[in-house]
Amino acid sequence: MLRVAIHSMTVELEKLKFFRYIFEDIVSRNIQFSISKKLSQFLSSTDLSLPDHQVFEGYEDLPDADYFFSIGGDGTLLDSVTYVRDKDIPILGINTGRLGFLSTTPNDKVKEAIDALFHGYYTLEERSLIQVESNENIFNGLNFGLNEFTILKRDSSSMIVVHTFLDGEYLNSYWSDGLIVATPTGSTGYSLSVGGPVVIPDSNNFIISPVSPHNLNVRPLVVSDNSIISFEIEGRSRNFLVSLDSRSKKVDASAQIAVRKGDFTTKLVKLNGENFLNTLRLKLNWGLDMRN
Repeated sequence: MLRVAIHSMTVELEKLKFFRYIFEDIVSRNIQFSISKKLSQFLSSTDLSLPDHQVFEGYEDLPDADYFFSIGGDGTLLDSVTYVRDKDIPILGINTGRLGFLSTTPNDKVKEAIDALFHGYYTLEERSLIQVESNENIFNGLNFGLNEFTILKRDSSSMIVVHTFLDGEYLNSYWSDGLIVATPTGSTGYSLSVGGPVVIPDSNNFIISPVSPHNLNVRPLVVSDNSIISFEIEGRSRNFLVSLDSRSKKVDASAQIAVRKGDFTTKLVKLNGENFLNTLRLKLNWGLDMRN
């Protein structure tokens, strides 16, 4: 019997019809399923009649599953990674949001997607993670991310200086509003918006990109993800912000912080016909020339 876990962060009432459809389809196939507590609480407040199911609150009580359905946008998929962690459960991103660069399966193609899972008509893309090491428990144990780690000045403060070291060797002092270290997956996110390059997912790299640098002769830099990147931060304010995907926290300047490649990877389900290059052209209009 196929087993799936289902997660969605926020659900609009107008999308309730979609959830009714997906549960009916799952039940008709005799699929055993569990849903996240966030989603369960929302659905319980509606008139949707749910079949018998398990509820999980996090990584610790996530039942064994063959697939993890992330229903929403890319933010939901990033959140889904914190549930799966190192359980090696492939994640299928079903897009009910806007861009859907990571969540590439349209919500009107769910039946076809489940058919593909039954028949093995898909591939798995293995995505590397970035992991934060610190003398403080900054992210409450969730010290890994799929997209990027970011150091930023606080809204009311002046620029900061991020002294950056590569495997203990001095790299550069970034006089800027912040610094992004992105994975190849994250190269199409925040890093791209500040001028970083697009990197193919299996490139085994990190991209170091300054945010609004005050020296125009610094540019994004691509380094091996076997590197350990460490930082010393100074500025007029004693505090700054750090973020890991969608999680952020204020940290004192005395904090010792480094990043490295994660201890495990995330597996994304890609249906036949889906791949990174197609998504690049479709979602980012890569190479689109309006004259043609």
